[in-house]
Amino acid sequence: MASHIGRRKFLATLGGAAMARPLAARAQQPERMRRIGVLLPATADDPVWQTRLGAFLQGLQQSGWSIGQNVRIETRWATINAAEIRRHAAELAALAPDVVLAHGTSTMGAWRQATRIVPTVFIGIADPVGGGFADSLARPGRNVTCPMARVHRSARYD
Repeated sequence: MASHIGRRKFLATLGGAAMARPLAARAQQPERMRRIGVLLPATADDPVWQTRLGAFLQGLQQSGWSIGQNVRIETRWATINAAEIRRHAAELAALAPDVVLAHGTSTMGAWRQATRIVPTVFIGIADPVGGGFADSLARPGRNVTCPMARVHRSARYD
């Protein structure tokens, strides 16, 4: 009888360990890698755009994002050729990034043709409402936002 109780205790201990192991394994898994897509109407060797992209990456780092640790940046240098912009937009959409940064009307138009699902931050568009990219500056709607909308809303035109 004593060996029977010992076996039960052993099985209970083994079962408890088996149950706890997946919890410990999940607790040790690293943070999910986020993917940010960047679609730019320039060439990769353009010093102005390299400076702008560098500032963006520095801002991410200051906000706690570490490239290769918790975020991956997918940059597509689409030049100013419309066919290239569409190709790069489709390529970027196929990667299913968590969010995309698009600069300018040409890249935003191609991006909206490629997908309307991925959350998108757009910059460098003079009239996003007139261009059909936003419902209004106060509430861009859809899956888009503009960091400059707040500046536009607070601007006074006396």
